[in-house]
Amino acid sequence: MGNLDESRVQFDPTVDIMNSTEVIWQIPDSPKSVLFLAHGCNGRAANFWDQSPNCNHCIGLPEERLIVREALARKFAVIAVSSKGRCWSLMKETLVVKRIIKSWVQKQNLENLPLVALGASSGGYFVSMLANKMKFSSIAVMIAEGVYDRIDITHHYPPTIFVHMPKDKVRKKMIDVNLEILKREGVDVAEIECMELPLTPSFLAERIPGFGLKISVELFNLFKEKGFVNKDGYLINDGRALRWKEAVSERKIQLANEEELNLAFAYHEMTSLQSEKIFDWFEAHFR
Repeated sequence: MGNLDESRVQFDPTVDIMNSTEVIWQIPDSPKSVLFLAHGCNGRAANFWDQSPNCNHCIGLPEERLIVREALARKFAVIAVSSKGRCWSLMKETLVVKRIIKSWVQKQNLENLPLVALGASSGGYFVSMLANKMKFSSIAVMIAEGVYDRIDITHHYPPTIFVHMPKDKVRKKMIDVNLEILKREGVDVAEIECMELPLTPSFLAERIPGFGLKISVELFNLFKEKGFVNKDGYLINDGRALRWKEAVSERKIQLANEEELNLAFAYHEMTSLQSEKIFDWFEAHFR
């Protein structure tokens, strides 16, 4: 589980305001598809790219940035939009984003390329709604069951892959139901289940840019000492529920956020670990 080869892709995003909405994008040489990315609650477009002269406020969260790297390496033009509020508004913002994507695609001369979308959590609901209003060749709905109880599904709905964490049993049940609903309407569907991962001494160093191995080992030992991980290295709880911030500040260690801890616990977090399968799905459904 090493990092994607960082030298394959250079981040060089463009930041713009369209319809009084923040839009960030990057287009590789000879793009073959366009990917729209929708963040989760409390997220924003700036989470998908590392900080750079072109995007001073970008913060490149570990999982988000790796999804963009995979996309650019595979020649997908990437566009991300920030929601107005904390989470996406399914009714109002679908029309705003539809307009933004359409005018951007036109301006960049990308209208003839297949359009795909990936959204996580609130962004997953958003993408499932948006796919009923504009033409995607396929979509990925991550850690969300979608809004299929609120929209009319026909066989024209795009092929849909659910990327979810079955430890969240309630959501898994709803995804199972929606898989059947979509299948019944003749929509091509699939799912990827993301399971928990044990923390290892090098886990955080492997996944967070600039996070040294020494600190990663120190943090792993601290988590063992505090009882945050069991004897096999699995976290006993979600990163949001552990009192890790107090523990690390005592030791003067810096960990920016709990995203990678949530990923390891595998209950509800954006994940790049399945990127290869997700992009294979997109490419298999180009039209």
